[in-house]
Amino acid sequence: MTKVFQSRWFCALVGGLSYWGATLAVWRTPVIPRLAAGALKATARPSWEFNNPELEQFIFDLRLQKVALAKREQQLNALAVRLNAEQEEIGAVTQNIARLQAEFDKNVVSVKEGEVANVRRLAKIYAAMTPEGAANIMKELHDDDVVRIFSFMKDSETAPILELLAAQGADQARRAAKITERLQMTIARTTVQKQP
Repeated sequence: MTKVFQSRWFCALVGGLSYWGATLAVWRTPVIPRLAAGALKATARPSWEFNNPELEQFIFDLRLQKVALAKREQQLNALAVRLNAEQEEIGAVTQNIARLQAEFDKNVVSVKEGEVANVRRLAKIYAAMTPEGAANIMKELHDDDVVRIFSFMKDSETAPILELLAAQGADQARRAAKITERLQMTIARTTVQKQP
C-alpha cells in the first residue's frame, strides 16, 4: 500500500480533492445590492452630464474672460472712432493752415537777400524824383514791385506818390489803397532793419 500512496496518481488525486475542499469551505457568493427601479433611473445619467468642479471653474473663468474681451473690444472700437474723428479734424486744420499760409504768402511781399541792393537803389532813384514823375512810372509797375520799392522809402517820400496815384481816378485810388494794405504786411522793413 505504500506503493499506492507514493504513486503520482494518488498524489494528484489528494491534491485536487484538497483544493476543491478548501475552495468550497471558503467560497462566498458576492451580494449585489438591488436598487429599486426608480432609483436606478435617477442615478443613470448620460456620460455628458459628468460633474467636475474644476471643469465648472474653468468654464466660469472662460466666460469672465469672454466678457472682459467683449468690453475691451467695445473700448477699442470707441477709441478707433475717436481717433478717426481726430485725424479728420487734424486734416481739416492742416488744410486750413495751408490755405491761410498760401493766402499770407500771396498777400505778403518779401524782398529776397539778392534783391535788397537793387531795390534800395531803385528806392533812392524814386525818392530823388518828383512825386508826379514817380507816380506816373509806378502807375505802370506791378503792385508787388511798387510795394517792394515803397518798403525801402521813407513814409514822407511815399505819401506824396500815393496821393498823386489816388488823384488819377477811382481805379488808381483802389490800387493805392491795395498797395497801402500790402505795404502794412511787407516783410522787407523788418528784414532790412536786421541787416547792418
